[in-house]
Amino acid sequence: MNQKKRMKWALSLLGAVALLAGCGTAESTTENTGSDKLQVVTTFYPMYDFTKQVAQDDADVSLLLEAGMEVHSFEPSSQMIAEIQDADVFIYNSPEMETWVPGVLASIDTSDMVVICASEAITLLEYEGEAHAHDHESEGEDTDTGHTHTVDPHVWLDPVLAQKEVTTIAEGLADADADHAENYLKNAGTYIGQLNELDAAYRDAFEGAKNRTFVTQHAAFAYLAARYELDQISVTGLNAESEPSAAALATLSDYVKANNISHIYFENNASSQTAETLAEEVGVELAVLSPLEGITEEDQEQGVDYISVMQENLAALKKSIN
Repeated sequence: MNQKKRMKWALSLLGAVALLAGCGTAESTTENTGSDKLQVVTTFYPMYDFTKQVAQDDADVSLLLEAGMEVHSFEPSSQMIAEIQDADVFIYNSPEMETWVPGVLASIDTSDMVVICASEAITLLEYEGEAHAHDHESEGEDTDTGHTHTVDPHVWLDPVLAQKEVTTIAEGLADADADHAENYLKNAGTYIGQLNELDAAYRDAFEGAKNRTFVTQHAAFAYLAARYELDQISVTGLNAESEPSAAALATLSDYVKANNISHIYFENNASSQTAETLAEEVGVELAVLSPLEGITEEDQEQGVDYISVMQENLAALKKSIN
């Protein structure tokens, strides 16, 4: 940490600790490396992988949330806030995804920090779902219509919108580190080429498909569905931890039976109990569809990354889209 940042961090820490009194104590695995490289802190895995692809060896990139932490309702510890304050660059997806970020940024000195909202160039979709499929306290129920209205933040699951996020990240890093700006932009161009190939693979796989509906436990795939003209039917809403009512499950069970649905998808970093119950009841198979929020260090060591998981998602979706 440079001396100027250390002094500013010390002045702001008391306010940050007060803000987080009573919050969770989960600790980040990031560390201050003492490197002269640009220090970049990212929130959760997709933001981390996109940034690593852009930065390569020109910056030290760290991941704040460990696999399995709930991104939406997460509350950072005082140590995590200190790591954000110490960073040269802080990267997150959106206030709608990391709802804790605006409060943290308001509590620290960001005058010497570049803050990158990766989705800032993207118009987010409004999600309108049946009220039974959502956490009403966090998403807000319209009791007159029986629907909830909120914004869907899962833009990274669309390979085309992922390219926009990569571009935004690259431009932010270039602004923060002019000495390596050319490298960041070049690396981003290379990675965007790979994302273009991923997009082409999805388009080719679904071209001419007659059955374009898939059923997933968590309503995280609206952007992907919209991109490839698919229809996502979700068991729960945008909150992966919410539980549907018995009536909602009964309605969905009837739908699955009537429409010859062969698979129900669940994510590997959340409870699959609801999906398992429904699949057993209607006699269909389960398959994993990952939102990429639960990639572990072990996964990364084995070569797992955004593109490889999205390729696995494509293979899984082919079981339903045909």
